Amino acid sequence: MDFSEKLQNLRKQHGLTQEELAAKLFVSRTAVSKWESGRGYPNIDSLKEISKFFSVSVDELLSSDELINAAQDENRKNISDLLDMLAGFADIMCVLPLLLPLYPEKVSGSFSAVSLFEFAQKSFAPACICFALFVLLMVTGTAKLVMNRRYIENGRNTLTVISFVLSIVSVLFLTAARLPYAVTVMFLLFIVKGVLVYMMPKK
Repeated sequence: MDFSEKLQNLRKQHGLTQEELAAKLFVSRTAVSKWESGRGYPNIDSLKEISKFFSVSVDELLSSDELINAAQDENRKNISDLLDMLAGFADIMCVLPLLLPLYPEKVSGSFSAVSLFEFAQKSFAPACICFALFVLLMVTGTAKLVMNRRYIENGRNTLTVISFVLSIVSVLFLTAARLPYAVTVMFLLFIVKGVLVYMMPKK
């Protein structure tokens, strides 16, 4: 009998629903459902809670092969969480094109670089669009960090897609507005984010 069946039998023997067991273990119902369907294993902390709650040893719950698989799952999850957090930081770094002097301003026949706020004084509409895109990316990055910190899984992939769409729109808009320095910064952040997502372990 594998872990998924053992957990399901233990839960039913104690007359618990998946929601009730999830509450006892301080995890989501989705996590319990995933474990019982054999689509994954609990992390070490959750295994200890299950073992303690049902008064069985971890060895009784998992075979040696399943224990190795559980350790590998946890390792992949930790790496994925770290890379996801770094991708969130990459979005927050959109504060750079918001504050750095990356925008051209013609003064007495010559060009100088100014911040977005100074650039807005002469090119209000493009500056407002840039500001909106950068702020949206920072909000997306902050949301990812909060979800990562609180171990919230649902919605992370959606935020990643939104983040990439906003980054692409930003690069295209800055290119069309002929703002090469800002384009360079945003493109580098886009590349960093792309590499981080590419490096995430495949489930």
